[in-house]
Amino acid sequence: MSSHREAPEISKDPVADSTDLYAFVSPENNGTVTLIANYIPLEPPDAGPNFYEFDDNVLYTINVDNNGDGIADIVYQFTFTTTLRDPSFFLYNVGPITSLSSGNWNRVQTYTLSSLDARGRMATLGSGLPCPPCNVGPLSTPDYASLAASAVSTVGSGIKAFAGQRAEGFYVDLGVVFDLGNLRPFQGDHAGWSGTGLPAMAAGVNSTKGVNVHTLALQIPMEQLTRDGRAPTSSTGTIGVWTTASRQQVRILEGNGGGPSGMVSNHGQYVQVSRLGNPLFNEVLVPLSTKDYWNAQPPSADSQFAGLVSSPQLAALLPGLFPGVFPNLAIYKKPRADLLAILMTGIPNGIVPGFPGNFTGSVQADMLRLNMTIPPTATDQASNLGVVGGDNAGFPNGRRVFDDVVTIELRAIAGLTIPLVDGSYTPDPAAGAISMGLTSGASDLTAMGTENYLDAFPYLGQPYSGYNAVA
Repeated sequence: MSSHREAPEISKDPVADSTDLYAFVSPENNGTVTLIANYIPLEPPDAGPNFYEFDDNVLYTINVDNNGDGIADIVYQFTFTTTLRDPSFFLYNVGPITSLSSGNWNRVQTYTLSSLDARGRMATLGSGLPCPPCNVGPLSTPDYASLAASAVSTVGSGIKAFAGQRAEGFYVDLGVVFDLGNLRPFQGDHAGWSGTGLPAMAAGVNSTKGVNVHTLALQIPMEQLTRDGRAPTSSTGTIGVWTTASRQQVRILEGNGGGPSGMVSNHGQYVQVSRLGNPLFNEVLVPLSTKDYWNAQPPSADSQFAGLVSSPQLAALLPGLFPGVFPNLAIYKKPRADLLAILMTGIPNGIVPGFPGNFTGSVQADMLRLNMTIPPTATDQASNLGVVGGDNAGFPNGRRVFDDVVTIELRAIAGLTIPLVDGSYTPDPAAGAISMGLTSGASDLTAMGTENYLDAFPYLGQPYSGYNAVA
């Protein structure tokens, strides 16, 4: 969570497991949109001698729908090539890595970035593009910030691209959320505490503190994302974004399999094994038996999951888990039109006062929707609660790296957003009080061990090194 171990089978394949997706108007370059897809969840930084990397056998994509049908009109594909410079040496590097061309770096990864249009026409935007090494430590990667900066490439018509290790920017208290929904700040009211003799923990614990991820990041001129190739307008400015990872249908282990000769071969068409649009969709809404099936589906087929959104199981459980805390939610039996709008169609103009909306039409599809005509919010005015916090540039209008998506979505599920579509409903006070007990935002960038975000592309902070890993 956001999508770190969301389904039984993909949790066994971390290099193909998407963790978080972000889409926002670039604050330092307002004519562009930044798209970020993270993979490989919960990387401990002290991971030698085999440090984390993208998989050469996985096809990674970032997909953009600009006409609201849940089908990609633009696809950005990343494919990777790993080179072992000295197969006889036992370490990742033989000395300090001071540049991306350093001969001391033994296991080097590069990538090809391609684009496909709606007609399936492919263009190679760049090949042999460099990834930075992992942040091994001060002796091996003494100036990591410079190494990472040199791995930012400009390709195509003004697109910036980056692929490599970053600090995890997502923050969440996994322990309480998945311990029978033990939500703060009223965790002491949870029915499960009765008779245990245990104290209800008060302080939030950031479960993603001090870990890294692998990031695919693009910064793209807006006119390359609209359906008419022009600057976005009220009718063309909203896009839907999702990321996928795919593997070939057949993997054959020949002889020694992964032994010295590396005799593993992959064959057949690519099959989607992972996807991510809105955060928490699969974790919180989809049943265990269907989670891996959901990962294999296209957004255009998501109407089959609409009932899970309009009648979320967690909303039905909350009144029983917290007796007396959610009395109004307990008796509300209407389909959740608010959640359907937030997650599956976008929010029409006029629903949220002052928010022009990010509605993409009647097709129900799990996509991260971004209205590109809404400018970024100044750092000193930004709210990590996004639209529900009065900040139209944040989630669910796209998603910025510091948005507190767990708090936002839990408050919505608990009924805070029902009055937007049903004026007869009064939210329980608890719905607006739910919190992870954590905080991070544009002006609070180091809370609870979350690495400093950057104020420019690729925004996620420098990865932790194994030498000074956070305890």
